[in-house]
Amino acid sequence: MISYEINCDTLALIPVSENETKIIEKEREFIVNVPVFKIIENSCEYFGSSYLGRHEGTKKLIGITHKAPIIIEETNKLIYFPTSSPRLFNCSWIGLNHIKNYQSNNGKTVLSFNNDEKISLDISFGSFDNQVLRATKLESVLRKRINQSN
Repeated sequence: MISYEINCDTLALIPVSENETKIIEKEREFIVNVPVFKIIENSCEYFGSSYLGRHEGTKKLIGITHKAPIIIEETNKLIYFPTSSPRLFNCSWIGLNHIKNYQSNNGKTVLSFNNDEKISLDISFGSFDNQVLRATKLESVLRKRINQSN
């Protein structure tokens, strides 16, 4: 099984099937034979925590438990959020700091990344906007804590 860890170039993880994930990076796209959620779990572990630990951290920092954004890695502010329940195989994960803008299109959301790549997601604009706001709140709390400790 091919392993993949989220890194500074990772824009999004999009499920292709229950056991395949399309990785969208700044310069390339490819498919790995690993479920999306497994990549999220492996990436948390790669950076020294567990998904449950990161989820618990989000709960403590901003009080969100349902469809919670998580900090994969603090120093590079790798914050990702799910487009639906993370336990569903069709849940995508989006890197907060790679979003340029997003808009509604026929009940879906068209997302533009900083590198001008665009994807269409099967999520309403309102739901997507809410997920971005939650992730932004998590980033804000993290930034304040880092600044206070410096």
